[in-house]
Amino acid sequence: MSATTTAVKATAPKAPQAKGTGRLSYPVMLVLLAGVLLAVCAVRAITGAQDVTSSGQISGMLTMAVPIGLAGLAGLWSERAGVVNIGLEGMMILGTFFGAWIGWQTNPWLGLVAGILGGMLGGLLHAVATVTFGVDHIVSGVAITLLAQGITQYLAKRWFNTGHAATLGGNPKQSPPIKPVQSITVPGLSDWLLGIEHHHWFLVSDVAGILGGLVTGLSYFTVLAVLLFAATFYVLWRTAFGLRLRSCGEAPIAAESLGVNVYFYKYMAVVLSGGLAGFGGAFLAMVPSHIYNEGQTGGRGYIGLAAMIFGNWRPGGLAMGAGLFGYTDSLALRSGGPAAHALLLLLVILLALLAGWKFYRKSYRQGVLSAVSAALLLLWFVMTDTIPNEFVSATPYVATLLVLALSAQRLRMPKANGKPYRKGQGK
Repeated sequence: MSATTTAVKATAPKAPQAKGTGRLSYPVMLVLLAGVLLAVCAVRAITGAQDVTSSGQISGMLTMAVPIGLAGLAGLWSERAGVVNIGLEGMMILGTFFGAWIGWQTNPWLGLVAGILGGMLGGLLHAVATVTFGVDHIVSGVAITLLAQGITQYLAKRWFNTGHAATLGGNPKQSPPIKPVQSITVPGLSDWLLGIEHHHWFLVSDVAGILGGLVTGLSYFTVLAVLLFAATFYVLWRTAFGLRLRSCGEAPIAAESLGVNVYFYKYMAVVLSGGLAGFGGAFLAMVPSHIYNEGQTGGRGYIGLAAMIFGNWRPGGLAMGAGLFGYTDSLALRSGGPAAHALLLLLVILLALLAGWKFYRKSYRQGVLSAVSAALLLLWFVMTDTIPNEFVSATPYVATLLVLALSAQRLRMPKANGKPYRKGQGK
């Protein structure tokens, strides 16, 4: 390890943590996850909504969580280097378009490369605007999203609506069909878990359904995305490169005074961020739908940012947030009115437990608010048999708002995130 890295470790101050913002230990997290699993099993058994933990629902959750998770991972790379990347939606749009454009002409793997390069182009533009010219990060991100929408709409009319593409079903708003991505199903294990799931035993069948969804029809792109999460954690928290990059998001002036090329690391982070967002966009075009459609991202770039914030700018928490949003997204796609109705009871249980905890901590105002919310949801659950599909389609966005509201008190972003930096300030 270089002297610069050692110096950064030795001199970089630890950010003070506010009361109540400490990270949960792994045993506590496992207990909480086990409690949530038992609550979900109880809800499934009481309501008879078998789709709550079915392998099909979990498989759909994983498919829809990947683009959201990749968008969140893209935001994590950028914001750990101190650059707010609100333009992730635009970079995902570029990924969907260029991935589909190359994908239908060649194969999904080359389409994936094209989608990543398209997203990296958007990331490079964002880096030039924010790092080199000091443009406000929010303004630059919004401009990139609007620019990506305009460019892809124009190119779709030129490339998908004429010639061979038009004869294969292309039109101004969609591409010709793309060859499906190969998938993996664990032989034997998948069928065995499916058999257990169909018995509908309490907890046992639920666990079998969850595991079955994770080993059945698993896209190669999904496997690659999971590996990227592990690689991100290793690179950012276990290497000298990651230490220097994170120092640019925490204290860029101090990092520069120790010899770190802050501009280089910011550029690297934002361009990689664009590539990850482009991967998420290409995944969305080639795995769930096998086709590019205008407006396909549907705000998933912003939901990815919400998942990143929920995860407190760490890959593990981000993955859980992406799974939550992917689950609600899967409900919407599967027209899960009965399943969403059953989840109202789960929310009642969780809010009741939260109210009890708040009263125990003598936070009476929050406790009353949680108890009233639980009572209203219970009334809704008792008075209805299902949830309209129009409301189910809004569940990913409602979940985004709820998660951000409940997790806001435990957040700790990089200290220099979004703050202007000019070269030479550390001299």
